[in-house]
Amino acid sequence: MSLLAFGINHKTAPVEIRERVAFTPEQLDGAFQQLRQHPQISEVAVVSTCNRTELYCVVDSDAHGQDTTPVLEWMSQFHNLDLTDLARYSYEYTNEDAARHLMRVSCGLDSMVLGEPQILGQIKDAYLNAQDKGLVGRELNPLFQQSFAVAKQVRTQTSIGENPVSVAYAAVSMAQRIFSDLSKSQALLIGAGETIELVARHLRNAGVSKMVVANRTLSRAQAVAEEFNGEAVVLSDIPHQLEKSDIVIASTASQLPILGKGAVERALKVRKHKPIFMVDIAVPRDIEPQVSELDDVYLYSVDDLKEVIEENMRSRQEAAEQAEQLVLAGVGHFMQSQRERGAGQLIGTLRQQVDNIRVTELEKALQQLQKGQNPEEVLQRFSQSLTNKVLHEPMVQLRQASADNRNDLLNGARTLFALD
Repeated sequence: MSLLAFGINHKTAPVEIRERVAFTPEQLDGAFQQLRQHPQISEVAVVSTCNRTELYCVVDSDAHGQDTTPVLEWMSQFHNLDLTDLARYSYEYTNEDAARHLMRVSCGLDSMVLGEPQILGQIKDAYLNAQDKGLVGRELNPLFQQSFAVAKQVRTQTSIGENPVSVAYAAVSMAQRIFSDLSKSQALLIGAGETIELVARHLRNAGVSKMVVANRTLSRAQAVAEEFNGEAVVLSDIPHQLEKSDIVIASTASQLPILGKGAVERALKVRKHKPIFMVDIAVPRDIEPQVSELDDVYLYSVDDLKEVIEENMRSRQEAAEQAEQLVLAGVGHFMQSQRERGAGQLIGTLRQQVDNIRVTELEKALQQLQKGQNPEEVLQRFSQSLTNKVLHEPMVQLRQASADNRNDLLNGARTLFALD
């Protein structure tokens, strides 16, 4: 078995592709059921965010070297995507490279926003979800634990997270470029997850005092709105709120667009074509792309934020270099531990084999004592027989190694048994 990391992210695929391979919570349940029964996959965790969909697996080693891997084939079938197209946009890492990739992702080194902290929480959620489904075992568990430890080191020992750089921050920064005074603007936030909370926090810091949070579940919208002295509404109230909103930022887990071109067009008429700034952070998208065709609407997708993000991430480059060194050390520690676990299995087998010999010889000795034989002679025979039985097979192998001129095995035996 070997480790495999399979994925698609913002670097390899546009949002149109990423939204087709993203997993909703409902889809994940069905995916786990299929993966649990897959003959070549023994452990798996699924990470699905707006910027990446990744599977971290333990797979049959025989699957490598083939034209397609079992994970690629499964993803193609599950999402009904052409295998060739999916392969073009995806990437795969194995063993040490897979471990390095997960650690870099956990530290925010592979994110659109360098060093952003949200991804670590998403990785932890993916791990716990897979663990709850019984799909994390003796291989993936130490890998994720090591990744979490490295991510903590990076946060505490470097300054990579000191500057407020995130997709949410970038969205608000872009709004500040369009509206010189955000204190006079109303913001409509669609969704009530962690990203929207972060957006709301940055909006408040930027001077926005009036915020409306729209969500499918009103109670969740109220929980977010109360923290920022905002108003909570349900999704059906969006058209009415749209008429009063200058800034619209959407981030939900909906599979279908929540805001269409018609609703925005009607709102613009009521606003007498006063401009609306919109950012769609969601994948799949919450706002129909056709909305961008309307005059007086500035619509940006998550991919459009890259330029703003790049400006703000330069300060993190030096810290990122330090983080890369911590990742390398973490990968080295993990690989050493993995090799030690492999030796542990061998040691356990050897110990069991020797113990079986000991038990057999001890039973013979006890029977001889019960028959009244001389204890000293019994102990002599027991120790000699135990020595002969334990060393018989190694001695046979050493003689054969010498006959075959296998100096590597002979030298290994000297080291293993400290014969020098």
